[in-house]
Amino acid sequence: MTPWVMRLLIANVVMYLLSMASPQIVNALAFVPALVLDRPWTLVTYMFLHGGLFHIAFNMLGLYFFGPRLELELGGRDFLLLYVISGLSGALFSFLTPYVAVIGASAAVFGVFIGFARYWPREMIYIWGIIPVQARWLVVAMAVLSLLGGAGYGDSGIAHFAHLGGFAGGFLFLIVRDRNTRAARFQAQLQTPPARAVDVERWLRIDPTSLHEVNRLELERILEKLKRQGPASLTENEREFLDRFSNR
Repeated sequence: MTPWVMRLLIANVVMYLLSMASPQIVNALAFVPALVLDRPWTLVTYMFLHGGLFHIAFNMLGLYFFGPRLELELGGRDFLLLYVISGLSGALFSFLTPYVAVIGASAAVFGVFIGFARYWPREMIYIWGIIPVQARWLVVAMAVLSLLGGAGYGDSGIAHFAHLGGFAGGFLFLIVRDRNTRAARFQAQLQTPPARAVDVERWLRIDPTSLHEVNRLELERILEKLKRQGPASLTENEREFLDRFSNR
């Protein structure tokens, strides 16, 4: 479990319990696009409300399973920005149904889904623990279902446009973020001295079996990058990660 995933899980569960105890909270914090000028706070607060146990369970399970690995990849700040921007984009797309109240973390979590699919597109996801599908095709299928739902097919009680907004906002954020990251990485490589052979040897001696699963996956990714692209390709954060575990 990573820090921001844990905080978001706690915040959503606490708000769900509070709304169950005091239903008027939902009326005060739900997002109605046509009322945004009178209730601007609802652009954010709607993300922490849910309409039932299945609703919050789906969103929180998605955050729990896909969020930690993505937070390690992006870093806490960018992961939180992805989450919030995806949620805000979901609110923006909801203006297509201006008088419909919108609640739920779905748009923000859909941003997490598309982030996971962007970095690990061929990762196998098992729907209901049985049906295997690659992450990229799962996101495509979810986007198609949201488009059909927005066009009037399927359950009208689902905020399909908010889901599409979450995908769109998350995708655009990651494009801009990755472009800036590549530029910063190039500058850093020009200024960072090459890794010494002794450092590489020390990194390769890290015992993956001693690490938590999330850290082990990150270690495997970085070592694979090291072998394919060489030590000069590693970012400062990746070197710090390797140093942290090799110095234990």
